[in-house]
Amino acid sequence: MIKVSVLYPNGPGATFDMQYYLSSHMPMVKQRIGAAVKGQAVDEGLGGAQPGAPPKYLAIGHLFFESLDAFQLAFATHGGPIVADVPNYTNTQPIIQVNEVRM
Repeated sequence: MIKVSVLYPNGPGATFDMQYYLSSHMPMVKQRIGAAVKGQAVDEGLGGAQPGAPPKYLAIGHLFFESLDAFQLAFATHGGPIVADVPNYTNTQPIIQVNEVRM
């Protein structure tokens, strides 16, 4: 199982519209990619390790795929509109990491 994590960094002036992300962006991703997506999850940043510290990331979106090939094919086919939607909910530059889920 492959987990693709999209991390949205926090910083001065960084914004993130969680309502749009949950109600528009993630459903659009699922609709475009279809059955290749085996699951989705969204984390909303609340804070850092120290009390009162801001979160390092405003949000982290996760998509699960059966294989790296399945992810790469899905994104090669549908990535354009998905990436084009990013400015509708954040002014940050997302960081993408692909992981193999071990547990």
